[in-house]
Amino acid sequence: MDTIVRSWVEGWVVSRGAAPPAAREWGWTIDVGRPDHVSRHVFGGVGEAVAETAVRKVADTVTGAGVQFKAFRDPAEVGGWLGDGWWIDPEPGWLMSVPLPASAPAPAVPDGYRLRTWTRGGVLRALVTAPDGSWAASGQIAPTGPTAVADMIETSPEHRRRGLGTLVMRTLQRGAADAGARTGVLAGTPDGRALYETLGWRTLAPLTSARRVKD
Repeated sequence: MDTIVRSWVEGWVVSRGAAPPAAREWGWTIDVGRPDHVSRHVFGGVGEAVAETAVRKVADTVTGAGVQFKAFRDPAEVGGWLGDGWWIDPEPGWLMSVPLPASAPAPAVPDGYRLRTWTRGGVLRALVTAPDGSWAASGQIAPTGPTAVADMIETSPEHRRRGLGTLVMRTLQRGAADAGARTGVLAGTPDGRALYETLGWRTLAPLTSARRVKD
């Protein structure tokens, strides 16, 4: 299995409070427990290490709605292997990583905004509220030893282009480094990729995301 993918899986289950990943010969199965996200299959390879035969075999075993599928290979290639009954995100996500320096400076909070952080269950969370107290941006990161997985990074459309995404990411990265992590990992969306790259994150592989939508 690819080391970075394994680290992402381990951190993601901590971040989301999901069940421990069950190892398979091709990757992992993770029980999540939501009606729209019952479980997910994550392939452990990157690029050509994600084999067509394995993808087809796994996809053919899934018949219930709400099961998700993640593979770090281009959806233009993987999508045709899944068969009927799968919704496939037409845009790839991205597996990304970044070094976490041990002594990063604290980021500045834009005037009028408020930043709050707290840790619960090993997950560091950051919340930015607007001058009127409403939600402006948030995110979380799960350190698991030398690696930390950033997750659920989001900024309100009304508060974009004000540096809040950068504030959240720098806050989380600094907190993870303080907890002993030295590498950050995430699976980012196409929209988030530009932000992460400005912060030094490096793209490692595309991500195919799919969901079973009918029995």
